[in-house]
Amino acid sequence: MAARKLIARINPTNSALFVCDLQEKFASNIKYFPEIITTSRRLIDAARILSIPTIVTEQYPKGLGHTVPTLKEGLAENTPIFDKTKFSMCIPPTEDTLKKVQNVILVGIEAHVCVLQTTYDLLERGLNVHVVVDAVSSRSHTDRHFAFKQMEQAGAILTTSEATILGLVGGSDHPKFKEVQKLILTSAPDTGLVPLSKL
Repeated sequence: MAARKLIARINPTNSALFVCDLQEKFASNIKYFPEIITTSRRLIDAARILSIPTIVTEQYPKGLGHTVPTLKEGLAENTPIFDKTKFSMCIPPTEDTLKKVQNVILVGIEAHVCVLQTTYDLLERGLNVHVVVDAVSSRSHTDRHFAFKQMEQAGAILTTSEATILGLVGGSDHPKFKEVQKLILTSAPDTGLVPLSKL
């Protein structure tokens, strides 16, 4: 009988949040960009409340601008924001964080480029990758849809923002449950995933 694969269960002590390239210049091109920002802010707020290390990257900010202000406002003090030209977020400044965690919660853009390449690099390092599908998008539905398929086939866990946030606290007995619960009292905005599932 084949060995059962271990469940990649997230908690604040074994996880990091990676926020990939959610920059101002992408606002007019990415499908459901405002909704992706709103949902990503929920994850950023949860990470701050639960003291989860967070890494933010910006792809060529000289040309593509900086992280959307509403996301910056939610970051914990001293959260690093790294410039990059490589598609993947696995660049030298993020390596120290990666050595300390088992799980990476991943949000951002674009699904089929930087998020996909980051997922591959993290999986190759033996880390569990939790792709928050309602906080990840691309310029086209087709690229987004098939990027999710590629990530899942490679071994990533496709999840949602609410499942991630509640998974991090584990139950209503968590000392910060009520604070975190406020983030999800209203359902996350629609990011077009139901039509995607019918492709």
